[in-house]
Amino acid sequence: MDRTATPAAQAAAPATPGPSRSAAHYFLEGLNEIGVDYIFSNFGTDHVALIEEMARGKREGREQARTILCPHENVAVHMAAGYAAMTGRGQAVMVHVDAGTANAAMGLHNMFRGRLPVMLIAGRAPYTLRGELPGSRDNYVHFVQDPFDIASLVRPYVKWEYSLPSGVVAKEALRRGHAVMHSDPPGPVYMTLPRETLAEQWAPEQVRAFPADRYGAVAAGGIDPLQAESIARQLVDARSPIAVTAYLGRKAPAVHALQALAQRCGIRVYEFMPTHMNLPRDHPCFGGFDPKPGLADADVGLLLDVDVPWLPKFATEHPDTRWTHIDVDPIKRDFPMWGFATHTRLQADCGRALEQVLEAVERLATPEFERRVAQRIAGWEEPNAARRAALTRAAGQRGASGAISPQYVCATLGAALRQDDIVINEAIRNSPAVLGQIPRTEPMTLLGCSGGGLGYSGGLALGVKLARPACRVVQVVGDGGFHFSTPTSVYAVAQNYGLPILTVVLDNGGWQAVKEAVLRVYPDGEAAGVNDFQARLDGRQRRFDQVAQAFGAHGEHVAEPDELPAAITRCLQALDGGQAALLHVRIGQI
Repeated sequence: MDRTATPAAQAAAPATPGPSRSAAHYFLEGLNEIGVDYIFSNFGTDHVALIEEMARGKREGREQARTILCPHENVAVHMAAGYAAMTGRGQAVMVHVDAGTANAAMGLHNMFRGRLPVMLIAGRAPYTLRGELPGSRDNYVHFVQDPFDIASLVRPYVKWEYSLPSGVVAKEALRRGHAVMHSDPPGPVYMTLPRETLAEQWAPEQVRAFPADRYGAVAAGGIDPLQAESIARQLVDARSPIAVTAYLGRKAPAVHALQALAQRCGIRVYEFMPTHMNLPRDHPCFGGFDPKPGLADADVGLLLDVDVPWLPKFATEHPDTRWTHIDVDPIKRDFPMWGFATHTRLQADCGRALEQVLEAVERLATPEFERRVAQRIAGWEEPNAARRAALTRAAGQRGASGAISPQYVCATLGAALRQDDIVINEAIRNSPAVLGQIPRTEPMTLLGCSGGGLGYSGGLALGVKLARPACRVVQVVGDGGFHFSTPTSVYAVAQNYGLPILTVVLDNGGWQAVKEAVLRVYPDGEAAGVNDFQARLDGRQRRFDQVAQAFGAHGEHVAEPDELPAAITRCLQALDGGQAALLHVRIGQI
């Protein structure tokens, strides 16, 4: 069926005539034009026109995005997240109508909070019932998978939504979604594709292309030079400056900028709930993961790419501290309540802004300033040494049979890893062990999640491996998160596409976070009295390693501290040989 374009569309269309093609053809062509390399997909009955055009394109030798078939949408979305985190380039995730959208929603929440671009594309049930148009309803599910408002399933987590009304605007809609998802702060977008729309036929001169140089994303830049100089003056005059960050390290240049500014100005840097390595752990200015000690005496404070710098219930800033917040999203536009007062709020690329501040500091620096900075940094040698000694002591407590210490597990793993290995952290309540005992010194070698949806690390690790095939990728996850991660889907993808990752499962028999939440509110309550927090997963006989082995991975199960080093060595040997691996470690029970 040929549609006739409007006069305006005809005037804007390219002049080259050619045979009519389906809207699905132009949609796939449009994905190429916006630079989509991968379609992480879980197809359904609504994608028939796309599947047909993919087959046609393959036969005709056309360039097209590679499909990565994921048995569950949770893996598809988080693979896109891992790929975007490493490359900065959002990819496509294609799911089946409302059912696939619902399965992808939790992952979209994580990407939204993590400010990672992705284009979630869902089919839509056909809108014609009796064969009036190609693609009309021909299956029972076409009636039951047609909700009133499909986008409501993900609306809280997307920057833009659109239902493609016609193939004639397929490329323009893709370009618009691509620009929105990459504009600062980046995040997910959502598009739905009615089946009849994909089947429409259009001549090539009717479907325009839209170049990136005229319709591209908008990126945050630096700050006003006067603002940079004002911050620099505060730092030059400061007695005890601190900085708190969480995701500044999402861009490697920002890590180098923070490192240089902290060293030059003697800024004590804290990371609270970090999702990235923001400052090398061996840097003399690194103060650890709890900003509370620095808050008490700070006269100048910087919040740098951080959503929650501390928990106000447990830590309070000094009333005289002068605070400046530099962030890709300093107003926290999608947080209904936030609660951290600052004197100056600047939306900017944090790395570029810190470079500007450092340039201003160099102009203002005096010998007296340099003396005070050197004295301040020297004064941190003792607390830094004490922090390292505490970590060493914790690592030395190996635990017991069936209750190996998480600190010992992570220290043993950390000693076996290289500094360019990439660690994906989903240890949740055991995250302090991961952060402290697996120290990272290189940018982009630690990745966590800013959202609250568990089960992300498996897909994230696969996406990272896809983006960085030469790197080792190690996923550390609790047993609760492992259950959420749809692990059979994770290892099916690892097997099918040759993406070996190492998974370390810290199995404490349930959800420690739930238990601790109850104890914080009701420390002497009924649940504490009977030690029943509705969080324990009974199952001492379960073997997560066998889940991975079912898909060709190397599996190890460790319950004795003495067995751990050799098991880690064997897992890494398998990984280096191109085989995925899983290490199931029994730690103390909740």
